[in-house]
Amino acid sequence: MKKKSSFIVSIEQITWEGIDLPVSLGQEWFARWLQEAPDLEFSLGKPLTGVVHLEKHDDAILLRGNLQGELIYTCSRCLDVFAEPLNLAFEIFLKGSQTAVPDEERELTGEELNEDYISGEELDLDIYLREQILLALPLKPLCRPECAGLCWRCGANLNRESCSCRSSGFNPAFAGLEKLKQD
Repeated sequence: MKKKSSFIVSIEQITWEGIDLPVSLGQEWFARWLQEAPDLEFSLGKPLTGVVHLEKHDDAILLRGNLQGELIYTCSRCLDVFAEPLNLAFEIFLKGSQTAVPDEERELTGEELNEDYISGEELDLDIYLREQILLALPLKPLCRPECAGLCWRCGANLNRESCSCRSSGFNPAFAGLEKLKQD
């Protein structure tokens, strides 16, 4: 059974002056997320804390927020586990159900990337918090920019040790590219 979101706000509560909601995303929140999405490639280091500000604008809502904390990744080169701070600021314009949703596929403008459409009487902030965290993740997490990675032959972590096979030879995985170079 899916547990109900811990960040549901009644749209009726949101005024044009706005409301501020403190946010603290700890291990329990991440455990629920991991249950629903077991392929997440990061975990929580220090809880993510911050504030979400909601303002009503006619039939739309401006959602503005910030989160700070720490996430734990696995380096994409050497497979070491490392922690990295997360400092995230975001702004999303949520258009009400009265706004026409475009029905044909088209390229979005920069402004439209920060827009969404809502309907109903409640707003589930979990969806937007998760989305913003995912958008802030690095594509290829690196423990440090100069990470040397693993030896392709023996698997040694080249950040910690050198190996005798490092300078000898050519990686056969690139043999096809070598043929192209000769042509």
